[in-house]
Amino acid sequence: MAYSSAILARAEEALKQAQQDHRQREEARREAIYQALPRTREIDQLLRQTAPRILAVSLRQGLGQQEALAALRRENLALQEEEAQLLTQAGYPADALNETPYCPRCNDRGWQGAAMCQCLQELCQKEQIAQLSSLLDLGDQSFETFRLDYYDSQVWPAYRRSPRQIMEAVFATCRGYAQQFGTYPHKNLYLYGAPGLGKTFLSACIARVVAEQGHSVVYDTAANLFARFEAKKFARADQDSRQAEADTRRYLSCDLLILDDLGSEFTTPFVQAALYQVVNQRLIEHRHTVISTNLSLDEVAQRYSPQVHSRLLGAYLSLAFVGQDIRQLKKQRG
Repeated sequence: MAYSSAILARAEEALKQAQQDHRQREEARREAIYQALPRTREIDQLLRQTAPRILAVSLRQGLGQQEALAALRRENLALQEEEAQLLTQAGYPADALNETPYCPRCNDRGWQGAAMCQCLQELCQKEQIAQLSSLLDLGDQSFETFRLDYYDSQVWPAYRRSPRQIMEAVFATCRGYAQQFGTYPHKNLYLYGAPGLGKTFLSACIARVVAEQGHSVVYDTAANLFARFEAKKFARADQDSRQAEADTRRYLSCDLLILDDLGSEFTTPFVQAALYQVVNQRLIEHRHTVISTNLSLDEVAQRYSPQVHSRLLGAYLSLAFVGQDIRQLKKQRG
């Protein structure tokens, strides 16, 4: 999961806070038990003295050392048994005063060897969805709220089908792609059509579902992506160039890249090269990409390069969005 450094940092901070809250809850519970059963406080104080007493005995020389250690162990076990009995008689679990980690899987490290623990991964997922929400207004953008009734049900001669029929198929494909991410027959989608037909909406739906599955998702406009590649190449060695380096690495390594509004940027030879790098490298590394644009594939060949057109034609499933501008229809319907 190639989460950005910013998302990982926020998730690690959230994990520290969760661990601190857990310790505070444990301390409050422990103090409540001490108040209800004062003898348990005395026992815990005696148990905490066991280790230094054992150390003192182990440093002694001469006879009686083993006997003293054995006596300390017996005393320790007797105290533990007395405490467990007091707790269970009062209706508490026998281990109610034991310190426990917030996450027993990783013992609060956040990692299990080189693998991210589930506790940290869930927080990364939460932070990622929050970031996507700020970019895509994910509050009401979901497959459940997508409105097919905005598409004309009358047959359009140019398509020999109605926009509604075409968009029903597009919708089903986008939903299947998101819900079966990683196993869907197609790794990459090319969403194209006139403005206002739902391309960004369905891109947001895909982003939400894939992110909720725990995959790393990066959404950005083509203009922003190319600007970050340009900053990486031409900026001086300062904080912005380092951030640009991190951003471009994230574009190339995330599980799913959603590149929105391709064609809205000012196209230069640098932009053409950067687009080819993104498309080609992600194909080589078998990473998933969704591109949203107003450009048909033929227009891509004219605007960018035959190489980019060839990659998209061979490795992307093209989905044509048709119909009337939904924004205008919403205004007309009030």
